[in-house]
Amino acid sequence: MEENLTDVRDEILRTLLPDVPFDGWSRDALRAAAVRAGYDKAALQAAFPGGVRDVVAHFSDWVDREMLRRLEGTNIEVLRVRDRIRAGVMARLMVLQEHREAEKLALSYWTLPPRSLKAGKIVWRTADRIWNWAGDTATDYNHYTKRGLLSGVLSATMLAWVNDETPELSETEAFLDRRIENVMQLGGILGRIKPGNVKKAS
Repeated sequence: MEENLTDVRDEILRTLLPDVPFDGWSRDALRAAAVRAGYDKAALQAAFPGGVRDVVAHFSDWVDREMLRRLEGTNIEVLRVRDRIRAGVMARLMVLQEHREAEKLALSYWTLPPRSLKAGKIVWRTADRIWNWAGDTATDYNHYTKRGLLSGVLSATMLAWVNDETPELSETEAFLDRRIENVMQLGGILGRIKPGNVKKAS
């Protein structure tokens, strides 16, 4: 059932995305997209009971899943941990390049104080997915430390990405490299995964 619901959410979201740069993340745009996707009011309510807030949150979830698809087949065993993290972040940004204005508006949406807690959870979820893909299975305090640090890296790098007009996001890549290096210097936690915890490449 959950898988089917995710499919419905994805279909409505994909129908909505081309309109977001013009109409914003709005209730009217969401309703119109649901109709064009073939869903009635009841189906829309079931898919996104929280309305716009839920669809903007689902956008991030969808981008995460597209990121993981891009990373399929990557031989992470030949990569240093920092390079795995870098690959994950850049794969996500390359997905977002196709929906640049929608993401900018999503970032603006989450900046309002009542939404900041939800925004933090969404960034944490992305950090968790990148670390899991990179092979981290820590369950002690390192689990939370790593994801907290990467959440900070993600948030800062997103701001650099918003202003990056270079081909292939070269400025964003350089910024990300500096941020990862800074975190490494704070204790090297981005460079530690216990032996035996590396996931086999797909």
